[in-house]
Amino acid sequence: MKVLMVGSGGREHALIKKLKDSPKVTEIFCAPGNGGIAKDATIVNIGAMDIENMVAFAKDNKIDLVFVAPDDPLAAGMVDAMENAGVRAFGPNSKAAVIEASKVFSKNLMKKYNIPTAKYEVFDNPKSAIEYVVSENTVPVVVKADGLALGKGVIIAQTIDEAKDAIKSIMEDKQFGDSGNNIVIEEFLTGPEVSVLAFTDGKTVKPMVSSKDHKRAYDNDEGLNTGGMGTISPNPYYTDEIAKECYETIFVPTIKAMEKEGRPFKGCLYFGLMLTPNGPKVIEYNARFGDPEAQVVLPRLKTDLVDICEAIIDERLADIDIQWYEGATACVVMASGGYPLAYKKGIEILGLNENGGVDGAIVYHAGTKLEGDKFLTNGGRVLGVTAKGDTLNEALDKAYTAVGKITFENAHYRKDIGKIR
Repeated sequence: MKVLMVGSGGREHALIKKLKDSPKVTEIFCAPGNGGIAKDATIVNIGAMDIENMVAFAKDNKIDLVFVAPDDPLAAGMVDAMENAGVRAFGPNSKAAVIEASKVFSKNLMKKYNIPTAKYEVFDNPKSAIEYVVSENTVPVVVKADGLALGKGVIIAQTIDEAKDAIKSIMEDKQFGDSGNNIVIEEFLTGPEVSVLAFTDGKTVKPMVSSKDHKRAYDNDEGLNTGGMGTISPNPYYTDEIAKECYETIFVPTIKAMEKEGRPFKGCLYFGLMLTPNGPKVIEYNARFGDPEAQVVLPRLKTDLVDICEAIIDERLADIDIQWYEGATACVVMASGGYPLAYKKGIEILGLNENGGVDGAIVYHAGTKLEGDKFLTNGGRVLGVTAKGDTLNEALDKAYTAVGKITFENAHYRKDIGKIR
């Protein structure tokens, strides 16, 4: 099989490394890819949102499976375009991808089908949003841009003034562009967060092993929200009992709700959960593998990923027994100094071998480019340094040992990934 991966980050690199394990895969292309991915796949210079040229490439090169990994091309209908051209593609169509592309849609879906989530209201103008925040007078409060915003369209306001500023920056200053034309204001939930990715063919849902993401830029969960500074799997808070409750009250009802709405979801559905004192609740849905959750979940997958993708496309996921490795995985993200705000690019990364890795760990490249035989930084999150172990502490020790071998100017990473408070 020839496979085309759409995307350019650490998640795509993790997916490609897992697809390489399949005896069925003979060739992997990645568009647009990055420096590290270039060591595992043939790079194709097509932008992730260039649907027309992506479809043409897939047809011209007789691609057997296209894996659309990022949120934007899913929402824009790349899977629809591939299917219309007779190309097999993994991921939800645009009608199903709206579960991530519109927070207003997903919150209303949860309300309609009694899927547990935070109390919320939707606003299309800043004046009424500010009036609501003032009248409720409850903080912290969460302000969310409706549309896609690279995982950064959520502001947790600690005071009423912060909430007002958040509303103005999203709706008036257009901090996230048109994604902020509508906003969701919701109650602030407390409790441990859990990320659960699930395979689904629109009818059957099979959750993957759990993970825990660390979103804040600095240790002790301080600083700005980022796309994710590190992850561990399994999530220590996610017991078998809670997993059963989530399956019955959240996972299955969500898949059934999407089917009833005429938007059957096929692909990987990400459930961002909060384990509140009143039970598990949904914080958000993503219509694809999380990043960096994929980096700790995929190394634990035993079953051939190609077989799972094919079963989902053909709507026979119920027939597949998905197996996982025991033990634990940990991923520490090495980011550019200044991320998630301004940062430099083009800094040489030292300590990597010629394949962009280090002994004792799997190095997933997120924001790198290859110039000759040198790897340079080319993004905010640069590397996801990942390790497996029999225990979480063993995995963390291996990951941090590997991080210690890699250097670049102003490299920043959290020292407390996996620390349970």
